[in-house]
Amino acid sequence: MEPIQDNIRERFPLLARTLGAYPLTYLDNGATTQKPEEVICAVERYYRYQNANVHRGVHTLSQQATDAMETAREKVRGFLHAPSAREIIFTRGTTESINLVAAGYGHLLQPGDEILVSQMEHHSNIVPWQLACAASGAHLRVIPVTEQGLLDETAYRSLLTPRTRIVAIAHVSNVLGTVNPIAEITVLAHRAGAVVVVDGAQAVPHLPVDVQALGCDFYAFSGHKMYAPTGIGALWGRESLLEKLPVYQGGGEMIGRVTFEKTTYADLPFRFEAGTPNIEGAIGLGAAIDFMDSLGREQIHQREKQLMAYLHEKMSRIEGLTIYGNAPEKSGAFSFNLRGAHPSDVGTLLDSQGVAVRTGHHCAEPLMDRYGIPGTVRASLAVYNTFQDIDRLFEATQKAREMLLG
Repeated sequence: MEPIQDNIRERFPLLARTLGAYPLTYLDNGATTQKPEEVICAVERYYRYQNANVHRGVHTLSQQATDAMETAREKVRGFLHAPSAREIIFTRGTTESINLVAAGYGHLLQPGDEILVSQMEHHSNIVPWQLACAASGAHLRVIPVTEQGLLDETAYRSLLTPRTRIVAIAHVSNVLGTVNPIAEITVLAHRAGAVVVVDGAQAVPHLPVDVQALGCDFYAFSGHKMYAPTGIGALWGRESLLEKLPVYQGGGEMIGRVTFEKTTYADLPFRFEAGTPNIEGAIGLGAAIDFMDSLGREQIHQREKQLMAYLHEKMSRIEGLTIYGNAPEKSGAFSFNLRGAHPSDVGTLLDSQGVAVRTGHHCAEPLMDRYGIPGTVRASLAVYNTFQDIDRLFEATQKAREMLLG
């Protein structure tokens, strides 16, 4: 495939906006990405021509909607290189996916069992496991992060014991951009008899993901961070493990037969998809996968790798700027602070110049505590970003520094 060109931006209508006198420079992709025409049109097409409920109607519209949704499920299977579409469960996103797994294990864990998470996790990969511990009597253990922003592998090895049941880890940190070595983490966890749950929210927009090559047991991601609509995502899990998990929610769709005496449950994946699903979201997710495949997953990775290298080099020229996360392999997120300036003040001044970034703790308060800071300014990349976007960020940050610090 050909390298991705800057004119890819033309496929994203919102990127043509201006903010006051400035063209929009959108660098908040770690929070959510903009949507290409292909995704917008797919959702519109469903509502114009196929709108019906799925899996329960014999009429033509229902069958067409069902076919469209199940086609999207197969696209997700291919996107992750999962063995079977039975292992793909549609959810509202990464948060619900992890909650589904954690709620199930809350019933299966025993007092004294241990769950490992890392210091760089998003709250959605911390709080559900705290709830599982509270329900089961298990204990949460934390893998530390080095000053450079790497997982402390020596500490990880020492924390793995015969009591370890689950290792829950981010594929890519939403703050540091660190790409964790999931395959190696998984090998060590499996030797200890533990199950590996991966938060892939910040990985799937940037890296080719193959769950069979990674070797993990569960993989969760959100659509809206990879050009799909909000409110849709997926959980992949090994069929043998999904079969053991208790049902997550009860209602329509997930049943085999219901009587007042007893209820039986549907087969995978439907036993975990209670109620009317986000049909248009699933279709939009399938369209987003088609969009990414049309560009090439490796081509996306290489383009963003070049952008990240330029971003690091350019921003490191600014006097008094501290970069958080200097891992050799880094993707997506670039977090920084200006010495003596609050990140919210910096973010507000960047916004006044048309540059959209995220500020705050990024739902990673334990990581902020580790570095002793209240938050950071985070610029996060997507395939439509350009070297010019980075130049604008640099210039706007320089101006913010002059205004705040003199």
